[in-house]
Amino acid sequence: MSAYSELTPIIVLTGFLGSGKTTLLNRLLKHPALGDAAVLINEFGEVGIDHQLVEAVDESTVLLSSGCLCCTIRDDLKQAIMEIHDKRARGIVPPYRRVIVETTGLADPAPILATLMNDVSLRHHYRLGTIITTVDAVNGLDQLERQEEPRKQAAVADRIVLTKTDIAEPEAVEALRHRLEQINPSAEFLIGQHGAVDVERVLRADVYDAAAKGGEVLRWIEAEAAASHAHAGHGHDVNRHDASIHAFCLIHDEPIDWTVFGIWLTMLLHTHGEHILRVKGLLNVEGADTPVVINGVQHIIHPPIHLDAWPDESRQSRVVFIVRGLERALIEESLAVFNRLGGGAPQSSKAA
Repeated sequence: MSAYSELTPIIVLTGFLGSGKTTLLNRLLKHPALGDAAVLINEFGEVGIDHQLVEAVDESTVLLSSGCLCCTIRDDLKQAIMEIHDKRARGIVPPYRRVIVETTGLADPAPILATLMNDVSLRHHYRLGTIITTVDAVNGLDQLERQEEPRKQAAVADRIVLTKTDIAEPEAVEALRHRLEQINPSAEFLIGQHGAVDVERVLRADVYDAAAKGGEVLRWIEAEAAASHAHAGHGHDVNRHDASIHAFCLIHDEPIDWTVFGIWLTMLLHTHGEHILRVKGLLNVEGADTPVVINGVQHIIHPPIHLDAWPDESRQSRVVFIVRGLERALIEESLAVFNRLGGGAPQSSKAA
């Protein structure tokens, strides 16, 4: 796992039109935490960084006073990443330890994430890091109901930044957060007011950072448990199973046969990967004293990692799925069949 964790992480910043994505990026660019980053944007003018320029490396690359490197995406994402990679290797630009990619507001994040995780050239040097999604607290609820893109952007997020909360009604913010938790209960929520946000929380390390992985996985578990408790408190699953995108958690009491589970997950993603937007899990694997973490986006699963210790008292395997147009029963039943082949049977799944 050390080789994978040493790859340069690519942080994806996405969000629907008018959600405050560019405002957030401006805030990030002014923070010293980005001094070790390269940022890929569509146009320099859109983020208003001209006054901060220290050096124009070339027509598509500028170096900011913070040490952050900004490049425009001229053709495609892969080419832009490989261009700055080549400049770094030749000493034309300073070394950077992470890359931030800003998507367009109408972007379906899935093809972008697939490029980052699948491309052979990129995989030798880069890995997918944190996915950050901005959601407009004033218009977000309506956008989620009317548009497919913001639902996908929220579904794949590791962190969701609620923007414009200072001008939104408190009841609207609460309703929006409730809907987002239905879509993605394991995301971390941050509040943005007047353009301000906790930058260090937005940019903090992902699950593949050795210093943070245990804490990040525990946050997944606590978020899933809180969402499950909240839905149980309503006495029914409000808008859960009629939504095109929703989340649920499969729980398994007995240790899992890693080979059987791996075959099952591979076949599931091969068949339904387009409809499985995220999968995150903590597994109690037969023969292992500590848990195994799995984390994937659609067809692609990151290499599994072993934690040094269990993050809580439970020794259950817990896998959170965020799906589009798939019934929970289909996934649960298929896992039950494979687990019987491996000598176990899963506990009934619980809504996340």
